[in-house]
Amino acid sequence: MLAGKTALIFGVANDHSIAWGIAQALHAEGATLAFSYGLPTLEKRVRPLAESLGADFIELCDVTDDTQIDTVFAKTKERFGTIDILVHAIAFANREDLAGRFVDTSRAGFALAHDISVYSLLALTRAAMPLMPNGGSVVTMTYYGAEKVVPSYNVMGVAKASLEATVRYLANDLGPEGIRVNAISAGPIRTLAASGISGFRDYQKSFASKAPLRKQVTLADIGAAAAFLAGPGSGAITGETLYVDCGYNIMGMQPLDEA
Repeated sequence: MLAGKTALIFGVANDHSIAWGIAQALHAEGATLAFSYGLPTLEKRVRPLAESLGADFIELCDVTDDTQIDTVFAKTKERFGTIDILVHAIAFANREDLAGRFVDTSRAGFALAHDISVYSLLALTRAAMPLMPNGGSVVTMTYYGAEKVVPSYNVMGVAKASLEATVRYLANDLGPEGIRVNAISAGPIRTLAASGISGFRDYQKSFASKAPLRKQVTLADIGAAAAFLAGPGSGAITGETLYVDCGYNIMGMQPLDEA
C-alpha cells in the first residue's frame, strides 16, 4: 500500500514509543523510513531500532530550534528529494505540571508544553511542504484529555486541545496542495512520556474494564491506523481526529469501581 513512499518520523524514543509502533506499520506496508530524535542521549536507543527496519537516515533535531529543523529537512531533501508522509509524535511538559492542580501551572511551563507539543507540528509541517510537491499525509498524536478533564493531565490536555485545532487549520491551509493533516487520539499506552503523568498506571489498569471492546490499545493498533491515514484509503480524509481507543471516548458515565 505504501511501496515507493517515504516517511519522515519524529518521536521515537524507545521500543515502547507510539512512533515506533507507527514506524513498524509503515515499514510493513512498504514505506522507506527516515527518523529524527530529539535528544543526543536518545541516539543509542533510536539508531538500532531504525536500522532494524533498514533505515540509515537518523538525525538529531531539537524541535524548539528552527535552525535544527531547517537542517534536518535540508538533509532530507538532499537524501530523498521528496517525502510523502510526516509523522509527528512529540509531546512534553514539565513533570511538576503533570501533578497537582492545573491552576498552578507556571507561565514558563505552559509555554514550554505548547512550544514542544503544538508549535512543533506547525513548524515541521511548514518545513515539509516543499518536499511534498505531489501531496502527502501528516499524522500527529493526540489524546482524549484534549476534550475531557483527565486527572493530572493538566497542561498537556490543554496543549492537545490546541494541537487538534492546529490540525484543522493546517488541513484547511494545505488542502489545495493535496497535503492531508490528521490526528490519532490513542488510548493509554505506557510510553516514556506517559510515565511522567501521576496516576497513569492505575488509569491504564482500569481502562480495559470500561472501554466497549474490553481490551487495551496496542502499538500495533495505533500503527495500523497511522498506515491507513498515510495511505490512499484515506485520500478524502483531512482535519480529523481518529479515535483508536477501543471505544472509550463514546462512554458517558462510567461504572463506579467496587469498594
